[in-house]
Amino acid sequence: MDQNDETSPVALPERPKKDSDAPEARSNREKSKLEKAQKKSQAAKQPKPVPLKKEKVPNAPAVPIDPESMFKEGFLKSVYNEKSSKRVVTRFPPEPNGFLHIGHSKAIAINFGFARYHHGVCYLRFDDTNPEAEEEKYFTAIEDMIQWLGFTPYKVTYSSDNFDKLYELAEALVRKDDAYVCHCTDTEIKLQKGGEKGTAGPRYACPHRDRPPEESLAEFRAMRNGKYKPREAFLRMKQDLTDGNPQMWDLAAYRILEKPHHRTGHKWRIYPTYDFTHCLCDSFEDISHSLCTTEFQLSRVSYEWLCDAVEVYKPMQREYGRLNLTGTVLSKRKLLKLVEDHHVRGWDDPRLYTLIGLRRRGVPPGAILSFVNELGVSTALTSIQIVRFEQSVRRYLEQTVPRLMLLLDPIPVIIDNLPDDYVEDIELPFSPKDPSFGNHTVPFSKTVFIDRVDFREVDSKDFFRLAPGKSVGLLKVPFPIKATSFEKDEASGLVTAVHADYEKPEDGSTSFKKPKTYIQWVGSSPAHSSPINAEVRIFNPLFKSENPDAAEGGYLNDINAASEEIHPNAMIEIGLEEIRKRAPWPEEEGEKDVKKGEAGWETVRFQGMRVGYFCMDRDCDGDKVVLNRIVSLKEDAGKGS
Repeated sequence: MDQNDETSPVALPERPKKDSDAPEARSNREKSKLEKAQKKSQAAKQPKPVPLKKEKVPNAPAVPIDPESMFKEGFLKSVYNEKSSKRVVTRFPPEPNGFLHIGHSKAIAINFGFARYHHGVCYLRFDDTNPEAEEEKYFTAIEDMIQWLGFTPYKVTYSSDNFDKLYELAEALVRKDDAYVCHCTDTEIKLQKGGEKGTAGPRYACPHRDRPPEESLAEFRAMRNGKYKPREAFLRMKQDLTDGNPQMWDLAAYRILEKPHHRTGHKWRIYPTYDFTHCLCDSFEDISHSLCTTEFQLSRVSYEWLCDAVEVYKPMQREYGRLNLTGTVLSKRKLLKLVEDHHVRGWDDPRLYTLIGLRRRGVPPGAILSFVNELGVSTALTSIQIVRFEQSVRRYLEQTVPRLMLLLDPIPVIIDNLPDDYVEDIELPFSPKDPSFGNHTVPFSKTVFIDRVDFREVDSKDFFRLAPGKSVGLLKVPFPIKATSFEKDEASGLVTAVHADYEKPEDGSTSFKKPKTYIQWVGSSPAHSSPINAEVRIFNPLFKSENPDAAEGGYLNDINAASEEIHPNAMIEIGLEEIRKRAPWPEEEGEKDVKKGEAGWETVRFQGMRVGYFCMDRDCDGDKVVLNRIVSLKEDAGKGS
């Protein structure tokens, strides 16, 4: 939720206590009071704002922590102890004007998780008060992401459900002389608040502040009925200009927007602001704990002021530190620029940290929630590196997905002493640590493929894989192979084939010298539909630095040209077909109730031995297999973000 709506006026002052003198005298006395209050710098009536300091986050724990620990200790425990409601009711209130990103996962986990832990309920409430920025695709995507993370809203509601009721309360506020219609320009309003940031001018009241309630009511209805154009009139709350908190400086309550609403059509020309809408919708829905980020801490006073002014139930608002990821950008505006300028494939590009991007990349929803839980919740800004996030995801995947043999750059090995039609079934476990994952068979044949990095034309003491005259084991194959020669394309300088012998003892014994190294491989057998050809996409950081915005010329100049590596001729073993039928891997959170074999491509997750963790991409089509690397097997040496 954006605290300061770009379409609303800058906040204004409040009225002093009423007096029965003539308007001119009252105005002079009011001005004098305000100037004195300015000089004395009256203390704010709200808690001191939390400084935006980065919170140091420890490395991921070696063993999984209690998935509910964030609710049992620290900030969220103290919040519940402060108000231990018999019925906990929370809400997640996104603006439907963009796609959710990794930072929103914390808000979702806190609001839905807090309610679930305390056996309460959580609303999904769309803050749809700005029809100029809202699109149906955002509503759908937001709801999908919440379900994917494993949460089901108690109800899906909309701020627009309450437009009639909100308008009635706005009129009541005007009648009480707690709101007025203002016709000041943006510049004038800023001057009333002391000028631009960094200036120290005096605050003073809007000249329309003392108009009679009846006049403001007539003007408010004129706003509704079309007399004024956008920005020609605003309804402002009459709060307290002497307060040190700018959220009490006569905030805007209603503004004019001449665009039909997706749910109410052309009924309204005036729309309530966030500052007017949010606390009242919380009240209407009997929210017990209104949990939001510290950007809204100063808003707590105006939140409570408005509930008291219109005499409705007042929920408890408390604020936690938001989650920020370094080495990327999360701003909707900046993400849109990346998409529109085709620096990425779209909003779901796996290099972005939108939730739909992380989903397409293959990050399991449970890994995201585990990551948030590991970080804990406090009032400090949690600013972490991408590598820390990847570390948490890697640890989660290690315990939950099967293993397959994957070759990024395969070369054939022809085993000359095997018959042309030789095929032997080799049994492999899907997990060497967890027998419940089961086993599968792959064909071992006269021609097998190995990765190019596993062969050298010239051997050396520090190389333990295949080289001329040297033996290696093929994973789970009974006997090793020894390279005898190789073929080479002189033009490119690349090895095109390796010849080898299968070192099976001729006397039929099972004893042999155990090789120092076993390497992965993929057999060639048309009868087994092996190998499976694939395009593999390796994702590196989209930006070169930890702070792309600080780059000379801006974040677009910090884009990493090597953020995506394509391996178009990769091969994978036929075990992929079985794990695809058995997906999702793992069956957790929003993917746990998906019928086997009907899950999305991104749920077909596995560890590609020695390469990384992967999933299938939605670009898969027919016989075309496209794989996305989720994370590497371990943190890349020298990786800066």
